[in-house]
Amino acid sequence: MSVLLLRLAGPLQSWGSSSRFARRGTEIAPTKSGVIGLLAAARGARRTEPLTDLLGLEFGVRLDQPGRILRDFQTARSLDGRHSAPLTYRFYLSDAVFLAAVGGERDLLDGLAEVLDRPRFPLYLGRRSCPPVGPISLGVHDLTLDDALATWPWLAAEWYRRQAAREVRLEIIRDARPGEHATETVPDEPVSFDPARREHTWRSVSRRHADVTNDLAERAGVAEHDPLSLLGG
Repeated sequence: MSVLLLRLAGPLQSWGSSSRFARRGTEIAPTKSGVIGLLAAARGARRTEPLTDLLGLEFGVRLDQPGRILRDFQTARSLDGRHSAPLTYRFYLSDAVFLAAVGGERDLLDGLAEVLDRPRFPLYLGRRSCPPVGPISLGVHDLTLDDALATWPWLAAEWYRRQAAREVRLEIIRDARPGEHATETVPDEPVSFDPARREHTWRSVSRRHADVTNDLAERAGVAEHDPLSLLGG
């Protein structure tokens, strides 16, 4: 099996699976439907086109730098100023970094990696107001999805790693396999992105953890500043 690895990082991200009406929430990690939509956009697929081979991809994500929840609100008024639209609340993840893995046939993943480097439509991290920072594709690798998420180098920013402990436990959220105990089910399996008939079904997910070593923790300790040492005390 092969996996396409993705680095999903940006000032803001928003991955909603149940946003409705005036409250647009975000999950704590990228959703499968959001990443499938990103891959479809890179291909240049219209929302009305069938998702075909993308529906069979296996998906998982590792929370390398969870970020923090940011709440925004928006207002709108008519041109004459007489009428106001309802106040809407929108939630984002600020300063987050994720490692996402998509598993499938090698030829399909090679094609997706290629279009991610030269996308036909602009790419964004859940919403149009959330552009990514840096290249998204980390290439296609001959690994299982579990091995890739457990062993790939930590992608958190340097400033974040300097504040972390020597050993760090990262959460992994991935598709639950047949016969495997599912931690939960979420309405996150895309069927159609057609605006006239947007459709998702339930997806079983499994949560686990991977332990990584933080090499910057020791270096940060060595470089600790002692102002009294300059006084000879």
